[in-house]
Amino acid sequence: MQPSSPPAADGVWTDLNLATMSAAHEQPYAPVRDAALLVRGGRIEWLGPRASMPHGAQVGLPHYRAGGRWATPGLIDCHTHLVYAGSRAQEFEMRLGGASYEEIARRGGGIVAMVEATRKADEHGLYAQSLRQVRRLLEEGVTTIEIKSGYGLDLDTECKMLRVARTLGVGHGVDVKTTFLGAHALPAEFKGRADDYIGFVCREVLPAVAREGLADAVDVFCERIGITAGQTERVFESARALGLPVKLHAEQLSDCGGAALAARFSALSADHLEYVPEAGVKAMAAARTVAVLLPGAFYFLRETRKPPVALFRKHRLPIALATDSNPGSSPATSLLLMLNMGCTLFGLTPEEALAGVTRNAAAALGIADETGTLEVGKCADFVLWDIERPGELAYGIGANPCHQVVKGGAPMPSRAPGRAD
Repeated sequence: MQPSSPPAADGVWTDLNLATMSAAHEQPYAPVRDAALLVRGGRIEWLGPRASMPHGAQVGLPHYRAGGRWATPGLIDCHTHLVYAGSRAQEFEMRLGGASYEEIARRGGGIVAMVEATRKADEHGLYAQSLRQVRRLLEEGVTTIEIKSGYGLDLDTECKMLRVARTLGVGHGVDVKTTFLGAHALPAEFKGRADDYIGFVCREVLPAVAREGLADAVDVFCERIGITAGQTERVFESARALGLPVKLHAEQLSDCGGAALAARFSALSADHLEYVPEAGVKAMAAARTVAVLLPGAFYFLRETRKPPVALFRKHRLPIALATDSNPGSSPATSLLLMLNMGCTLFGLTPEEALAGVTRNAAAALGIADETGTLEVGKCADFVLWDIERPGELAYGIGANPCHQVVKGGAPMPSRAPGRAD
């Protein structure tokens, strides 16, 4: 079952400035000042300067005045691990004491430490825990979230996690895209038998997930403490046979050739990329595979090797940003904070950061035809902000200037709802 959004709505919005984020526009943020935006059936029918709005177009439609605020596309968090049980706060203390992420994983911590708790949790408990995290993102203008499995590492729990993720999209004004990440780590029962586990994932788990329609994409954690490049290729081949697009955790801790492998399979995205070489960047650019940067994990793990943003720009590789919200390496539920971190830690411009959670994040999920920019024909998902200029969204630390979220043309409950008359 696909998650439901609010009923598609009609309306005309005036007295606002638009940061459309259209790639076709030459100016930063692709702005339209003193604009109007016309919505029918939940989609944008017209937008432009208010003075140019077609005569009579608004007749019979609800009229919303935005009070001169800026509007952007609804924000998209394109990489999260929001469904899980348990805590890894103790590992945080261990890292502060000098242990590395790899050392903790090799001692039985890390991803595997979450598996037992997540297997024991029922769907109701997982849903309640995850919804708290989702709501924090929604308060900051997020209208689309990707959620991965990967803390079950067996058939029943992986499906359970994906069902919960789907359910989180019902009734909360957010679209949820689900990603199967069964090849996230090696479970205890397959210790020393990694190839057998990958065979189990390919023969049994992934086909079952596909039959139930639980996943929109397939991901793998390709790393020296994770899944090898050869094993990743087996998973990708199985996903391709089932008609599912792929994504990849690549080059976070070392160069394992993941970026080039992702490009060879026309992956939607390759994520992390601190250690990606220029050859991998060029391959991704040729395949139109989006680079998803995860500054929360970089910061939380106290890494020092930065993604090669200059190479991404050189080869015109689209850059997305995401929270990587997860209990072990990025316990973050603020996408706005990721904008600031993307600028201060990785050297992105505020415009690049905002494109990273709108236009390019949509491309990283394969939904750029539907959302990510404010353009005619796309879903009317947008956010009104109490700001003077779009760059303020990347400027504030701990600030939340979200005034109103509009999903499919329908104003969502907020602290200061827009007024219809």
